[in-house]
Amino acid sequence: MKVGVCGTGRMGAAIAHRLISVGHQLGVWNRDPTKTRPLVEAGAERFPSPAELIAGCDTVIIMLLNDAASEAVYLGPHGILQGKLADKLVIDMSTVRPDTMQKISAMVAGQGATFVEAPVAGSTGPAREGKLFALVGGGETDVARAKPILEQLCRRIEHVGPVGSGAALKLAVNLPLLVYWQALGEALTICKPLNLAADRLIDILSDTAGTPAAMKGRGAVIAKALSGQPAGTTAFGLNAARKDLATAIGFAASLHAELPVAVSALSCYEQAETEGLGESDATAIATRWPQRSKAPQK
Repeated sequence: MKVGVCGTGRMGAAIAHRLISVGHQLGVWNRDPTKTRPLVEAGAERFPSPAELIAGCDTVIIMLLNDAASEAVYLGPHGILQGKLADKLVIDMSTVRPDTMQKISAMVAGQGATFVEAPVAGSTGPAREGKLFALVGGGETDVARAKPILEQLCRRIEHVGPVGSGAALKLAVNLPLLVYWQALGEALTICKPLNLAADRLIDILSDTAGTPAAMKGRGAVIAKALSGQPAGTTAFGLNAARKDLATAIGFAASLHAELPVAVSALSCYEQAETEGLGESDATAIATRWPQRSKAPQK
């Protein structure tokens, strides 16, 4: 089967490498074609537009940054909706608003294609290993068609309802984790007078009830950054985290709901992005806070 990946940023590229590793022929498209170069060198075929990617592949996985990018790639000149969609399978893994997914789904299905949303929990490491967690929305028959591909990419697949359901649940999954990274930074600030070694402090905090599972993978990265060492490769960008928080807040507003803690955390992510940390790992929000605090007066 020839599988296309539309959007080869960090997550899209990791998913593409996984597809190559399990034996698929791969087609790729990205707005910045230089980001497809490592995949082309690994055997993928680069397509000049989303429409041509759709025409040249049996299944296309979409992984785009935000709602604006999704609308541009689907609706724009030479976009997905300009391609030969009849009988194709489109799996959209982007983290966007539920209503955006519903709008896109209706247009894609209207041209005879199968559309399934499958936003995923997990970062680039699990993506390369086929260990993502898919939150799937779509009809039963459509999801059944997508499942063989999803099983090669994911350790767990949950069909949570019609299109839009996966998008809503993905925002709910990300929200407390992104708030936690800021809360961790605040916790680290009040630990500064203890003068504990960074790796020891992170180890202590990680072995407590308030710590999410993500600390198992990112705790060492945070400890390195606290010690002034290079944090390593970005797994999930701070700019993407800021976008996800803003998307959750906007969606909540459409439900006439308020997210006051998320709103406060978002302002911290926005400040960090204006300070040039947008391309850093999202965990940089935790190390930024204690480093910006004034030293205690003696």
